[in-house]
Amino acid sequence: MTNKLSIAALALAIIAGGTWFLSRPTAPTDPLFGAALAQDAEADTSGIIEMVQGSEDATVEVIEYASFTCPHCANFHADQYPQIKANYIDTGKVRFVYREIYFDRPGLWASMVARCGDQMRFFGIADMIYDQQRDWASAGDPATIANSLRNIGKIAGLTDEDLDVCMADAETAQALYTWSEANREVDNISSTPSFVINGELYSNMAYAEFATILDEKLAE
Repeated sequence: MTNKLSIAALALAIIAGGTWFLSRPTAPTDPLFGAALAQDAEADTSGIIEMVQGSEDATVEVIEYASFTCPHCANFHADQYPQIKANYIDTGKVRFVYREIYFDRPGLWASMVARCGDQMRFFGIADMIYDQQRDWASAGDPATIANSLRNIGKIAGLTDEDLDVCMADAETAQALYTWSEANREVDNISSTPSFVINGELYSNMAYAEFATILDEKLAE
């Protein structure tokens, strides 16, 4: 288990070179969950669902590592992602996996709201969260941010009861954090958004470059 540090340590991030770089995120203490979170080898991550789009038979797999509070991730989902989805995911050429990285409490809350809709609604809720990122992420105090995220969930069809259960689920919060940290270490993720394409790590890039790489992988 990692040492437990304050939320300030987790939230520390800087913008450099056009990419949102990670500090070492460790152990946020979150009042919504009433417990400190840390990477915990004993946490049960077996119930964490991979959020996937596209054909299971696709020969190319793209794993995106992103944070809901990362502005560059929001830009990617507004620009490159719709083109990749239309041209590669929806056509069965690419299997796309979305994995969350957690910088801070709001990023974790956003993930809990998106996942509250299960896999069927996850990507639709995620799109709404990214579309409205500037509004909810800059809302100020934690309660206002949490309420803004809840409102997004309700617009997507979740009830207050659904959201109460999801956002107060400390066990799932711990599992998500442990799962996220383990994935990040395995794939050596140091910035968001980052992409693992058929096992190779790439940083953020324009759609034209992304398409070139995908076409090369598809031709192999």
